[in-house]
Amino acid sequence: MPGKIMAINAGSSSLKFQLFSLPDEHVICQGLIERIGMDDAIFNLRATDVKWREILPISDCRQGAEHLLHALIEHNIIDSLDEITGVGHRVAHGGEAFADSVVITPEVLDKIEQLGALAPLHNPVNALGIRVFQHALPHARAVAVFDTAFHQTLSQTAYLYPLPWRYYEELGIRRYGFHGTSHKYVSAVCAERMGRPLEALRIVSCHLGNGSSICAIGNGQSVNTSMGFTPQAGIMMGTRSGDIDPSILPFIQQAEGKSASEINHLINNQSGLLGVSGISHDYRDVEQAAANGNPRAKVALELFAERIRAVIGSYIVQLGGIDALIFTGGIGENARTARQQICRGLAFLGIELDEEKNISNQSFIQHDSAPVQIAIVNTNEELMIARDVIRVALNLPVQPALAAQ
Repeated sequence: MPGKIMAINAGSSSLKFQLFSLPDEHVICQGLIERIGMDDAIFNLRATDVKWREILPISDCRQGAEHLLHALIEHNIIDSLDEITGVGHRVAHGGEAFADSVVITPEVLDKIEQLGALAPLHNPVNALGIRVFQHALPHARAVAVFDTAFHQTLSQTAYLYPLPWRYYEELGIRRYGFHGTSHKYVSAVCAERMGRPLEALRIVSCHLGNGSSICAIGNGQSVNTSMGFTPQAGIMMGTRSGDIDPSILPFIQQAEGKSASEINHLINNQSGLLGVSGISHDYRDVEQAAANGNPRAKVALELFAERIRAVIGSYIVQLGGIDALIFTGGIGENARTARQQICRGLAFLGIELDEEKNISNQSFIQHDSAPVQIAIVNTNEELMIARDVIRVALNLPVQPALAAQ
């Protein structure tokens, strides 16, 4: 079946995309819209004969998606939108309703929107993206690929919270975990580069971006992960606080007379790097402010690194050691300062960064004598998403091996 598949990864402030041809999975074009919601959003588009960069105001995901589809025609990447036969959408939260990727029906879309209460920064954006692309590409088969699926291998002791049992049984309150598509991909690529079976490795994968999570991977499966019932849990992020003393929330609520929704907005949209620095949710902006002497920006970067270091240490204990530490995501792949701060002082665990390799963004950045591999892997959630469109909706054979970078 000839055609093209569009993989869409709509985040809280970005929209990543790749367009693949079938059945060879060749990347026709790819790109990223960053800083959505700002007046200086950045639109990058790359194809064989096209390299386009534009700075413009993009208010939300709908406007970003419409701009993307218009650009595909304008730059002669496709002649018609009818060439796109399938669209895969990354969806942050599947709750307990979705254990695998599914073809999107009205009922599935309704459920994704209902689950927005669990992922307020992502599921509503994911659902909006689905509706925008369904309207523009009504002929294409649409598939939802859930971040939570990879973490279904967690044991009960990893996913249960120490609350009355009925909250799990009746309300499904448990750790779900997110960024599963990314953690699954980068761990497989890392094992391939190391020349060792994934099942034989103990890996800690750090997906660091505006949304960040860490995953302990053993025997090729998710053993533990920092995000929990919602993507709010875990380490400090761009605008999310991550784990804090829960009693802080009713204290603030009473002290300032805030509603529950205002408290939720506070910890999801006003905290993290933005809240501590007072500068921005974007790591690059905070890093620049710190370099210019801003003390709060400096503290924000240090706090970000320390929260990550604490989780890495706990996962090494749970795994009984570590063979590889992976950095991925926008910050993990590009922020040398972040990687340096996170790895600082971990040589006693076998994690020792080589500064020159780190500065030059090499694939492996550990010191030559270090026993633990430190890998930078550019995540490719879009390839994984496209493959699920092939598997779930188009009934075509999937390429057997992951494409290494």
